[in-house]
Amino acid sequence: MLTASASKQEPVRKLRTLFISDVHLGSKAAKTDYLLDFLRHHEAETIILVGDIVDGWRLKRSWYWPQRCNDVVQKLLRKGRKGARIIYVPGNHDEFLRDFPGVHFGGIEVAQRYLHRGADGRTYLVLHGDEFDVVVRNARVLAYLGDWAYDMAIAINIGLAAIRRRLGMPYWSFSSWAKLQVKHAVNFIGEFQKVVAEEARRHDAQGVICGHIHHAVIEDIDDIRYINTGDWVESCTAIAEHYDGTMELITWHQMRGDALDRMGEGEKIPARRLAQRAAA
Repeated sequence: MLTASASKQEPVRKLRTLFISDVHLGSKAAKTDYLLDFLRHHEAETIILVGDIVDGWRLKRSWYWPQRCNDVVQKLLRKGRKGARIIYVPGNHDEFLRDFPGVHFGGIEVAQRYLHRGADGRTYLVLHGDEFDVVVRNARVLAYLGDWAYDMAIAINIGLAAIRRRLGMPYWSFSSWAKLQVKHAVNFIGEFQKVVAEEARRHDAQGVICGHIHHAVIEDIDDIRYINTGDWVESCTAIAEHYDGTMELITWHQMRGDALDRMGEGEKIPARRLAQRAAA
């Protein structure tokens, strides 16, 4: 179990910018405990939420909003009150926010897209990326069916994770593995990256930061730095910009190791304690 004393032993990392996407609050697959732990250990001058933070699609189908979802929201709002600039670039699952560009609520700025100037002078186009997903853009019914299939893969994840914990094995994502075994999925990821990189080039940006496809990576595509923030339903990843402009892909499972893998259903932090930590 992740205890308060164990949490305090970990130093808080000071960063220039944090990029987080695809949390899917409102989905049972959202790893809110992991995200709260991550946010406790990272402080940044600017936090950019790169879409699908709230899963409006699932909430429309069936309301699911446990206390841990509130804790994540409150933790972000508290960081804003303490001086962090928070920018929210909506995705397709939280597209309702796209009707309110420029609106500030609780210190959070909503923007359709955002141009981020790195400490090293590199300019990044920040967007969620769903507008380049042909299925989402042109065939909403098919997109919902794909979303349902993804839910099934996540459900398998949860069962396998419980079994692996009992066997003392580390976390492993079935859905991530399955996605990368399907030739069409691998081809889609490659084409998605090329198209998004080209969009950055059209905006005279030297890089692009996006989410949407739940595939975290930092790589160069010709002259464009392509960065995908990943997600918080499978891989628990985020992108950190250091004060020299260096971009780091953080995989929280790897950094926290067994402390998080042992957080099984019977070992999760009680909701009241999470709420107290979220206020910290």
